[in-house]
Parts: sequence; C-alpha cells; structure tokens
Amino acid sequence: MHPHPPGTTLLAALAAAVTVGAATATLAPPVTGTAAAAGCADIRVVAARGTGEPGGWWSKYHLGTVVGNPVYKAINDTLDEKVDAYRVDYPADHNQPASVQAGNRDLVEHVTTQAAACPDQRFVLVGYSQGANVVDNSLGFSSEGAKVGGPIVATLPDELEPRIVAVLLFGNPIRELGRAITGTYAGRTLDICNDNDPVCDPDGSDWNVHLRYARHADKAAKFVRDRV
Repeated sequence: MHPHPPGTTLLAALAAAVTVGAATATLAPPVTGTAAAAGCADIRVVAARGTGEPGGWWSKYHLGTVVGNPVYKAINDTLDEKVDAYRVDYPADHNQPASVQAGNRDLVEHVTTQAAACPDQRFVLVGYSQGANVVDNSLGFSSEGAKVGGPIVATLPDELEPRIVAVLLFGNPIRELGRAITGTYAGRTLDICNDNDPVCDPDGSDWNVHLRYARHADKAAKFVRDRV
C-alpha cells in the first residue's frame, strides 16, 4: 500500500480498518522460503501482501489481513480440492526501493521450484497493492513507474502458464497508469479496484477504500472455482 497522508500511519489505518475474531485463531509460523513438496495439495495459493500489511497471527499462513487471509479462506471453503498456501517472502516496504523486485524474484523461484516438485499442482496467484505489482512483474507486466512499483527481474516460465489457473489482483497500482494484464492470462485474471482508491483509480482520493477489499473474497473464490 502507498504511504498514507500526514498524521496517519499505515499500520494504524490497518488496525482501525481490520477487525479480527480471536476465536478463529490458528497459531502457526508463517510459510516462507521454498516450502517442502511433501503431501502436495491440488491447488496452491501464492499470495503477495501489501505494503506494511500485517500478516495476521490468527491465520495459519499469515497471508495478509486485508486480502490474503480472507481470500484464501474463501477459496479453501469453496473448492472441493485440497488447497494450501504460500506467502511471498519479501519486505513489502515502500522505503526499500528493491522491495518489489525481491517479491518478484521470490514468487517466480517458489512457483518454479514447487511446480517441479509437485507435477500435478496448480496455482492461484494473489496480489494486493504492492503485492499486485509483484504478481504483475512475475507475469511479465512491468510495474515500473507505478506506486511502489519496479522493473521486472524474473518471469514465470512459459511452460507453467497452463498451471496458473487464476490471478487475483486487488488495488493494483498499474491500473492507475492505464495498464492491465493482457494476452494469455487476461481471461484468468480478476483485477478489482475499489472506486476512489488512489492506488489504482486515477481519480481516487480516499485512502480508506484501499483497505476495503476483504468484501470481494467470495467473488474471488467463485472466480477461481469456475476456472479450476
């Protein structure tokens, strides 16, 4: 997520925007680095969180409070297939100029390694805010020039394209520049920009709406279900 206006810190805004039910807590360490392939799930959700976004201690995978956790839960609840998840290992920090590149590199490395270890596994890529830039870059669509964007440093191999069943993007910064996922992945991409979101809407001015993407979780899960 892009830095908030003066007087409002990003984490404070997130804390005010996200309400957590402690009764649903599942305390577990985050999944980072290259995960072991033992017991390959049918579908792996690979999620890149937004700038400064808390992972969420109540979630097994710590994928992000605004998008990753609710979207993963909705997908897991909707599909009959066995689903697991991976959190892209990167700073998600607007003060680190190579943050997006680190996420781009890790996503490509993880999916490539995991695909080799689990030949029948398919993938759903999820990106929110800066995390959407990570996914954009990994598919070959540069986020350079966008908010918290950067140049492409790695792209997913062409042979893995059929195994990327869905791409879910929320608050995608390249949309502010008039860019979008096109070509092969276009029909498998759900790219949601809340009206008046200044990160993805060229005319946006309300930072609060950038935190309101969890409401689209069920829509995203149905999108995935129709493509699995």
